[in-house]
Amino acid sequence: MRLRRITLQHFRNVGFAELSFGGRQQFFVGGNGQGKTNLLEAAGFVSALRSFRAVDTRLLIAHDQPEAALACEFDHEKFGVTKLVITLRPGGKEVWCDGVKVTRLGDYLGRFPAVVFSSQDQQLVRGSPGLRRSWLDFTLAAMDPDYLRALQAYHKALAERNALLKRNGGAGELGAFERPLAAAAAELQAKRAAGVAELDGQVAAAYTRIADGAEGAGLRYRPDLTAENAAAWLGVFERGRARDQQFRTTLAGPHRDDVGLMLAGRAARDFGSEGQQRSLVLALRLAQVGFFRARSGVEPLLLADDVLGELDPERRRRFWATLGEARQVIATGTSLPDAELGDWEVFRVAAGVFSKETAI
Repeated sequence: MRLRRITLQHFRNVGFAELSFGGRQQFFVGGNGQGKTNLLEAAGFVSALRSFRAVDTRLLIAHDQPEAALACEFDHEKFGVTKLVITLRPGGKEVWCDGVKVTRLGDYLGRFPAVVFSSQDQQLVRGSPGLRRSWLDFTLAAMDPDYLRALQAYHKALAERNALLKRNGGAGELGAFERPLAAAAAELQAKRAAGVAELDGQVAAAYTRIADGAEGAGLRYRPDLTAENAAAWLGVFERGRARDQQFRTTLAGPHRDDVGLMLAGRAARDFGSEGQQRSLVLALRLAQVGFFRARSGVEPLLLADDVLGELDPERRRRFWATLGEARQVIATGTSLPDAELGDWEVFRVAAGVFSKETAI
């Protein structure tokens, strides 16, 4: 899949921009806070209709503007030349694909896969379980509508049960929400276990290529607790009622799961060096690329936000070689990339304005 044209209007600090891409590699260069990442954020939004750095869509709309819009034109392996138009409003979003309105997210997921490599990815190793859980949820939901449905059902039932716990609801009322909560928990746990097992192989292979086989890397699914089916989960929630009523929240379940990032069989957070951790988070993103490609049959768009300058020359060379020569890469940085990384279309960014320069 190739992004050939993108148009932004009132998207963050970009009043209006219309950019066309002819090659395989585009580079946006400029100082911090000028709008480089905003362009990547817009391009990445098409994957699952969510930002990689903002939970609230309203933050994407420029100040004092009623809405924002982005339009993209793709050369697509399955659909040929495809046009996508997204309008963002404080109350929600509207999506049109080739003139047809998208009404269900499950029908849309997987059409336009994109993977973002960000300088903030280091927090996937060092940060809270919630960050790793969000990474896993995004990766699996982007390619599996059933996973998305189970995830949404679980969090809806969880929110309703927690609200009832805060109101001191009785056993009968709690039971009404525990049944759908248990069914969704069982499905989520099974799908997460299978997904982590598949991604584990992708991570191991990618890390070997980047780190030249220095040590093994992988993922481990670390559920908060395990229950073999929906009936068993129902028992978990029933037995936990007294404790949950005391704390007024649900203390056990998939919303507390974690994913272990491993190096040579040990936790990367505790035993990995700076360079090893950087290689591991790149391997996580490359695992997403391979996973998306295998599940969708579409080559993902790669978006690299200020990551090239953080790698030493040898890791940068290996990482770039791993990306291959078929995938489109859109990257940002405060200085131009090394010539050895190939030919680039270069765009200078200043205060939300983009100007094309001579290719390097």
